Amino acid sequence: MIQLNEVYKHEFKFSQAQVNLFAEVTGDKNPVHTDPEYAAKSIFKRPIMHGMLSASLFSKVFGTLFPGEGTIYLKQSLNFLKPMYADTVYEAVFTVKEILYDKNRAIVETVIYNDEGKICTSGEAVVMNTEKIKKNSLATELNLKS
Repeated sequence: MIQLNEVYKHEFKFSQAQVNLFAEVTGDKNPVHTDPEYAAKSIFKRPIMHGMLSASLFSKVFGTLFPGEGTIYLKQSLNFLKPMYADTVYEAVFTVKEILYDKNRAIVETVIYNDEGKICTSGEAVVMNTEKIKKNSLATELNLKS
């Protein structure tokens, strides 16, 4: 069961080949993501990952790891604060901010940190899971006694 203020952390990185595949799949072939010569002339000085590629990690975690199987990803806000680069390790941190038991939903803060501990991406998600976001019997019993 998900708990209020519970934190889940997940390290990840994407290769340049994966960035290039994402560009192909989405059609976002902006050369700032795929062309080192072009990116060298940009403010980033080298290719950056697509913001949505980095944020897609949230979907992986919600659907397979936390809360996991059966989770329906309903909503996500995003703020892209710092560039992210291929072949760099990042840490995604998920913090349960609110639980809506009557709807089997949770509001989860989603943050990606770089290797310097600076926030690259921040936002908030709403997820639903009828098995992992529900009142347990003790919580239900305590509420009935109140």
